[in-house]
Amino acid sequence: MNIIEVRNLLKSYPQPGNKNESFNAVDGITFNIKVGEVYGILGPNGAGKTTTLEMLEGLNDIDGGSALIDGLDVSSNAFKVKEIIGVQLQANEYFDRLDLTELLILFGKLYSQEIDSENLLKKVDLFDKSKAKPEELSGGQKQRFSIACALVNNPKILFLDEPTTGLDPQAKRNLWNLVKELNAAGMTIVLTTHNMEEAENLCHRIAIMDQGKLVAEDTPLGLIQKYASEPLQVPLHGNIEDVFLALTGHKLRD
Repeated sequence: MNIIEVRNLLKSYPQPGNKNESFNAVDGITFNIKVGEVYGILGPNGAGKTTTLEMLEGLNDIDGGSALIDGLDVSSNAFKVKEIIGVQLQANEYFDRLDLTELLILFGKLYSQEIDSENLLKKVDLFDKSKAKPEELSGGQKQRFSIACALVNNPKILFLDEPTTGLDPQAKRNLWNLVKELNAAGMTIVLTTHNMEEAENLCHRIAIMDQGKLVAEDTPLGLIQKYASEPLQVPLHGNIEDVFLALTGHKLRD
């Protein structure tokens, strides 16, 4: 059963330096995401990954095509969609005088919900930081707290936009474990990432975008077998990084 259905999704912007012409940042992509799936969207910088997520989240207007979230049309039901999704962004700003517990309670109020801040902080392994301010947290702790904020409404779908960028290996693995735990509890998760190991370890299926188009979609193993079965420097078969390079022709960037 699909919980997200995307058909011919389109987003256009004026060409830099020439407002009379436009380009498609997202160019008519189509895909489905199943209930309980971890679905990854990969692509080089400028491929349209974040723009795609923003349209699904109701944060950016859809210029063409359609997107259904749990049967709701995002264009006409953006507010209802936001009630059932959680969104962890690449960067977050908080009220700097509030501690983590107070911030979670505040976000809960925005959804008219009384939340269990203690349970949320335990879920992301931050209970011992309940009275800390966000600026007192490490990079990994800030990422985990941003996910706690995205969980205040107990969402059906969690969107993660490059959740481990800039994290050290231990913090990255801790966040991977959190994603796996949330998914094991039944949550559908959609993530973008530049980390090929991350995609291969977390995702049930992966879509690869380039220049606004969806150029491939399959399980990690299916992509490897199709596009990187005989890499030059790996004995048995390639990995998702090899698939990415084979499909996009771009070197990986930070």
